[in-house]
Amino acid sequence: MPELPGYLTLMGAGHLLGYIIGLFTLGALVSRFFSGKIADRAGRRVVMIIGTTVTAIAGFIYVLVGYIHNSSDFDIESGMLGVWLFLGLRFFHGLSTGFRPAGSSALLTDIVPVDRRGEALGYLGVAGNAGMAGGPAIGSLLAVEWGYDSMFICSSLIGIAALLLTLRLPETLPNSRPIKRSDLNIFKGKNFERAAWPAALSLLPVACAFGVFLTITPDFVEDLGYKYKGLFNTIIVIASILMRFVAGKASDKYGREPILAIGGVLLFIGMGILSYSTTQLAAAIGGVIYGLSIGINMPTIFAWTADLAPKGKIALAIGTTLVALEIGIGFGAFVSGSLFSSDFSWLPWLYRFCAISGMIMAIVLIYSKRKSVTTMN
Repeated sequence: MPELPGYLTLMGAGHLLGYIIGLFTLGALVSRFFSGKIADRAGRRVVMIIGTTVTAIAGFIYVLVGYIHNSSDFDIESGMLGVWLFLGLRFFHGLSTGFRPAGSSALLTDIVPVDRRGEALGYLGVAGNAGMAGGPAIGSLLAVEWGYDSMFICSSLIGIAALLLTLRLPETLPNSRPIKRSDLNIFKGKNFERAAWPAALSLLPVACAFGVFLTITPDFVEDLGYKYKGLFNTIIVIASILMRFVAGKASDKYGREPILAIGGVLLFIGMGILSYSTTQLAAAIGGVIYGLSIGINMPTIFAWTADLAPKGKIALAIGTTLVALEIGIGFGAFVSGSLFSSDFSWLPWLYRFCAISGMIMAIVLIYSKRKSVTTMN
């Protein structure tokens, strides 16, 4: 992802920066309407396989799209065909994150004790974040030293490895069955779980900040002198990983809302520092604090979602929360990409908007927790 803004600019469509994350997120959002339903009816494993298969083939299609864009035989409207194919591929690629997390999280909650759910989801996040730490660093190295095609091919090869590992997993849903046509009908049956709304709404500011961060940060850190832009993402993700080792256990012990309030404060501080950063060191400090906020917020929100879910509806509840994730990321990406591509002076204000959202989130959670305690007393 850190290299895609440069890739789109090379294609002559830098003004469409916000669509890189936005369309990916839209693809994920569309698939959320039925991925949770499938996971609760047909099984966790099949949903994971669908999402991973998309990842395994997407990288190869990027190479094909690049060939079409650079070939004079396909030159339509000065190469815009390749641009639109690239953006369409971003939508298709987004289906991977619409399916895989719903199945993975539901499978995990099937096999762990309820009182260790936050801890277990924290470890799942560590695994995902380890990939997110290594992926951008490897991708930037490949793109800078050997070109974008090597990065895309490597992405697909890693996706194939993930698919082979996924095929070895057991199915944990009792009475699982093949996917039926009715599972794909978004107008039949429940597509969302109302009980998950408190967790889903809490995720919106976190997701919006992530969309902004993914969209504008590559250009921001390049301007600060980072040669390999993915390395900055790696700093954030490592901080997130370290926090996940303790955040899940803490939310199991002290409750979801208080821990999320701390995550909101860290989001405020991290994004606030980024908005004023003019050196690599200052940006790294802000990035580390922002990474710590992710490490707290993500496992805690999904553990809270599982807590709120009715029996037999965990995957649907997780899918509902993931819809909020995609809406937040998509909104942050589209808005920040549109403003930033036309005027770089928007950059600090976009970070500050994310910071304020984090503080509002913390205040609402603290107020809500106090109100619930008062009501119980």
